[in-house]
Amino acid sequence: MADLDAIVREIAEEMRERPDRGEVASYIPELARVDPNQFGLAVIDAEGRVSAAGDCDAPFSIQSVSKVFTLTLALGKVGDRLWRRVGREPSGSPFNSIVQLERENGVPRNPFINAGAIAVTDVIVSGHKPREALGEILRFMQFLADDDGIAIDDKVAASEQRTGFRNAALANYMKSFGVIENPVDFTLGVYYHHCAIAMSCRQLAMATRFLAHSGVQPSTGRSVVTRERARRINAIMLTCGHYDGSGDFAYRVGLPGKSGVGGGIIAVAPGKASIAVWSPGLDAAGNSHLGRLALEMLVKRTGWSIFGP
Repeated sequence: MADLDAIVREIAEEMRERPDRGEVASYIPELARVDPNQFGLAVIDAEGRVSAAGDCDAPFSIQSVSKVFTLTLALGKVGDRLWRRVGREPSGSPFNSIVQLERENGVPRNPFINAGAIAVTDVIVSGHKPREALGEILRFMQFLADDDGIAIDDKVAASEQRTGFRNAALANYMKSFGVIENPVDFTLGVYYHHCAIAMSCRQLAMATRFLAHSGVQPSTGRSVVTRERARRINAIMLTCGHYDGSGDFAYRVGLPGKSGVGGGIIAVAPGKASIAVWSPGLDAAGNSHLGRLALEMLVKRTGWSIFGP
């Protein structure tokens, strides 16, 4: 553990000094105001010991990282019937592209691009009022992180709603094919709000532990999902978790992971650790620039790549 503590501290120090920090997401006004000089990293090993450094306890907008957890909830509700409404293939297109929807009869390519996550959110909304569905998502996050203080950043949610014209187009287009079953405004409202959940690296690493340990949350011993489902969620994270930068992330880092335009990335070293990193500056694909570099360094120094040391 002493070695892991040292590795995490060293990476945080190296990232703090780097001049190349990427660009913050400017298309969501509230995110454009975030200080790009922040960096946090948290790693929780199989025994539950935490190695953390930098701005690891600063809350940030998790954005698309939330899609891993809404996918988990939706699979719990409808099982493999979910795959009738969303695919499991990499998109090769920007996360907010409408092109593939037109070619593929309104069925999104995977649950992590915006259209796919909206369709997944629609599954959770079914049979609930929007406020109830959002409460279910938030309580799930609080349960996984063992922290009732996790909340939604209402300013970020409102900022997304004011500027979410592309997402509205995606949702309405899917609605025309019957992929979206609920009123579009209901589903989009819940979508914007779960993307606006604010968490720290430490909280996110805790919430992700069940995916590193065959579906079991080690701190409670409770099964969140089956071993098979955890494996399949991890597989989708590996192939689709970083938009059209997913292949490069697998090549460089070699771990299942999911990024968000708030600058957060979660990653899973199966059987070994759950990881969360945050740096607000993004690369051209919309993934945290320093976050990816930090994970690449971490894997090189620990030998945790799923493809071998």
